[in-house]
Amino acid sequence: MCGRAGLVACSITVALYCFGTCITFLIIIGDQFDRVLASVHGPDFCHYWYMNRMFTIAASSTVVILPLCYSRRIDFLKYVSSLGVVAVVYVVALIIYQKFAGNFVPGTIKTAPDSWTDVFLVVPVICFGYQCHVSVIPIYACMKERTLHNFTWCVSCAIAFCVVIYSLAGTFGYLTFGSNVTSDILESYSGSNPLVLISIVAIAIKTFTTYPILLFCGREAVSVLWTNLFHRNQSDVAVTEKRRRIIIATLWFLLSLVLAIVSPDIGVVIDILGSLAAIFIFVFPGICLLQSTLHKDPYLLLNKDRFAIFASFLFILVGTFIFGVVLVQGSERFSRKSHSMNQICI
Repeated sequence: MCGRAGLVACSITVALYCFGTCITFLIIIGDQFDRVLASVHGPDFCHYWYMNRMFTIAASSTVVILPLCYSRRIDFLKYVSSLGVVAVVYVVALIIYQKFAGNFVPGTIKTAPDSWTDVFLVVPVICFGYQCHVSVIPIYACMKERTLHNFTWCVSCAIAFCVVIYSLAGTFGYLTFGSNVTSDILESYSGSNPLVLISIVAIAIKTFTTYPILLFCGREAVSVLWTNLFHRNQSDVAVTEKRRRIIIATLWFLLSLVLAIVSPDIGVVIDILGSLAAIFIFVFPGICLLQSTLHKDPYLLLNKDRFAIFASFLFILVGTFIFGVVLVQGSERFSRKSHSMNQICI
């Protein structure tokens, strides 16, 4: 819809977003291993090389994740992803159960932000959680009956499930701890509780099953850049597709693994990814709607097409605004965190 320039720009953005998300997933896996080992062995677990964060992340991800990164089609991951969904349902059930049976004393419960601009602080997390646009195209391509009706039904069910799960976890988790809640809510529960340990393992399983999906999307984006930049003909593409897939997936995995090990803080990463997610949620769909409408009705003779043009401009403006605000706020938080770290070191 947007020509070669739009294709390249979209591919670069998809690759950056998926790569950053993969780093975040590996960091989360390391956090879950640390919690389990600290609860089972004790606080000195990291002194042993085989329980150290560097080893646990590298070993587990190489054994579990890497073999799933070379599939040619994304539907290969549907059974593994189902296991991740079950893991998420268990964690949410635990959060609800602990609200009524955990005997926690919540901190201050806020019902309104201190400033109206604070609303935008939650935008990165919301965009990061609900942003599934990058996997839409390969998933649609693998459907048995590729019709708009079937796809709309699948998307609606998936989004509705996410809304229910996220809302239950966020509401009951905040009501349980109030202002004392941590960014990783499982850290607020005692690691000695077997139910909590199971939930920590469940989150690790969920992350293991999600990483290959994001790598698949990012790998395809890099592959598009590869073929466009080198102007390969179709016969060359067919011959080298398997080799290119293996090379990109392997290098992607190794680089994300190294960065996850040396950068254990995911707060800033999520801020930046949230701003990119705003581009996927608003800007790119708005541009596609604009281009498709103009292609179908270049003179805008129909009222519905005029409304579609208005909606596309609205999407683009809202997405650009959110992207700018979130990026600036994320940069300010990063600057404050770096300043405080320098003061600690001094």
